[in-house]
Amino acid sequence: MARFHEFIIIGSGFGGIGMAVQLQNAGHKDIKILEKADSLGGCWRDNTYPGAACDVPSHLYSYSFEQNFPWSRRFAPQKEILAYQQHVAAKYKVDTLCQFNTEVANAEFDQARGRWIITTNNQDTYECKFLIAATGQLSVPSQPKLKGINDFSGLVFHSARWPENLDLNGKKVAVVGTGASAIQFVPEVAKSAEVLTLFQRSAPYVLPKPDRRYSKVEKEVLTRLPIIRSLERLGLYSSYETRVLGFGSLHKHTMAFFEQRFKRFLHQQIKNDALRKKLTPDYPMGCKRILMSNNYYPALAQSHVHVETQGIDTVTAQGIRTTDGVEHAADVIIFGTGFKAADFLSPIQVTGNNGKTLAQAWQEGAEAYKGVSVAGFPNLFILYGPNTNLGHNSIIYMLESQFEYVLRCVKTMNKKKARSIDVKANTMRKFNDAIQEQIDGTVWQAGCTSWYQNASGKNTNNWPTFTFKYRALTHSINPKDYHFETA
Repeated sequence: MARFHEFIIIGSGFGGIGMAVQLQNAGHKDIKILEKADSLGGCWRDNTYPGAACDVPSHLYSYSFEQNFPWSRRFAPQKEILAYQQHVAAKYKVDTLCQFNTEVANAEFDQARGRWIITTNNQDTYECKFLIAATGQLSVPSQPKLKGINDFSGLVFHSARWPENLDLNGKKVAVVGTGASAIQFVPEVAKSAEVLTLFQRSAPYVLPKPDRRYSKVEKEVLTRLPIIRSLERLGLYSSYETRVLGFGSLHKHTMAFFEQRFKRFLHQQIKNDALRKKLTPDYPMGCKRILMSNNYYPALAQSHVHVETQGIDTVTAQGIRTTDGVEHAADVIIFGTGFKAADFLSPIQVTGNNGKTLAQAWQEGAEAYKGVSVAGFPNLFILYGPNTNLGHNSIIYMLESQFEYVLRCVKTMNKKKARSIDVKANTMRKFNDAIQEQIDGTVWQAGCTSWYQNASGKNTNNWPTFTFKYRALTHSINPKDYHFETA
């Protein structure tokens, strides 16, 4: 028999935890979180690779309602971020709402009853009035299907599935990919590997990371004086918010300062001309994610580390052969190739009105009204949905805007005594046309490929302007934007 809950949240990362807290604060009690893993934390639970840390300052990469946490440094490492999530979940009793080891396979909307029917991989069935997807954009690893990979005799894994107690001492290690994860774990791997070969398809822009430990006095002040914490947070938010100007239509001018900073940093860190040339991007700065690290370039300058820019032809039993015919010996292959960010809610099959699936609705790329609601899928709300990712500020700010918007949608629907709420197709169309028009002039469309885009080149991930504009947009709900089905 199906178990019913008023709200079911899929996922227990920052989105799922924060949404559950706000639902409870609004007086809702019947909430269940379905989590595929055996513990909460989302990407900060999964990404345990050495060197894992955030590139947004700790006092900004946290909930506004729970700012007091003893961060050890300006940019928190993975273990501290996970500890923070666990702290919040325990304090607000969100951990008691979680059903672990429960992976959602299908979700289908029952139009007649106004309910979502959810089936898990172990064939358990749940029903709910409101379904909230908090699966995030960085939950499903992207691993290229290299020819011959099954012939490799050594260990192969993605950085988001890092083996516990892995010993790379004396090993020949091949790293495929140079994204945000790779620049963090490559320096750590280089400390123990006998040889490290980094296979680079395109060089990232890397800037110095202004990281440091907080002093004992600073931690005391931040703990005892909430006003100082709030001012620190506001200052960080304001500083980071201005960075959006570097991505807009004037990016060639506004990004010039950062490009010069990058060039100086690269010349300071890499003295070898040939290596420096390999590490110089061939696309405009900001077109792909800008990375921060103080130890990436020094790691690559070591004699036992090699940067390979030739394309990969095939994987052999003993290593990787590049397109120039050279075989690079390897005992271990690590993929630092990111996530299937454009495949929102994947691999869950979501079916809305008239048997239409999200996969069908999103054939030309994912889109949603305000990144939250999808026409034809009543009572479904997506957190960190299409076009709500950021290149300049903290995603927690966006999530908190979405929490409030979901609560306003639910309140409006209940006030109307409706069975369901469904955004109008033309409302969603106009909103997304406007978003894509704004994106067309940004640096993200300036000629490179990135995880911000789907296979056809449509940017389905990023929010193209200030986050305070998104906050204003989600501050209220216009009932005329939605269909309300009454019982």
